[in-house]
Amino acid sequence: MNNEFHIDPAAAGSALAGALTAEDFANLGGGHIAYLRTIRSEEAAELFPQAHLSPGLTLFTLHAADGTPIMLTDSREAAIANAMQNELVTLSVH
Repeated sequence: MNNEFHIDPAAAGSALAGALTAEDFANLGGGHIAYLRTIRSEEAAELFPQAHLSPGLTLFTLHAADGTPIMLTDSREAAIANAMQNELVTLSVH
């Protein structure tokens, strides 16, 4: 007998996203959940207009659960370290 089960992450994510409001996301995890995201410098310039970035760079952003950008770095490790310093639990978004 096999007790394994599989969850389709795309379907689960869509269902969760449709069930939560922006306020729900902001309160998710009591303000202690953040997510990491890999982005290109062109997209980062939109989120962080004060940053003067060369095009074509791969960067990492740390966001609050509601999507508010917290930090931008060229190192995944630096983003994780910043989250840990601020007692945030990090998730990766693909």
